[in-house]
Amino acid sequence: MDKFCLYCNHPIKGRADKKFCDDNCRNIYNNQQNSDTTNLMRNINNALRRNRRILFELNPDGKTKISKSKLIEKGFQFSYHTGTKTTKTGTTCFFCYDYGYQPLENDAFLLLSSKDKE
Repeated sequence: MDKFCLYCNHPIKGRADKKFCDDNCRNIYNNQQNSDTTNLMRNINNALRRNRRILFELNPDGKTKISKSKLIEKGFQFSYHTGTKTTKTGTTCFFCYDYGYQPLENDAFLLLSSKDKE
């Protein structure tokens, strides 16, 4: 029984469990499988990464109070986050992966780091 490369469909020689004819075919196949398949997914993932990077840069001490205008100036998009947590006081914190923010009064936000999420 002949086996064929999953990427280029050429016959495979070698081990019985081999799936690709060479490293190049394996890399191209796996990159295609793991890539963002649509522009929408790519744009959302980019926005989430940008939001996390902004929170990381503006929060060197683990907890920082900052204005909404400063976040917007950096390009932060409030509609994109990866999770939420409700505190004991009923306030909702929004997280972009391991960095988050909590809305305060007067368009201010408390920036949080991952250790504060738990």
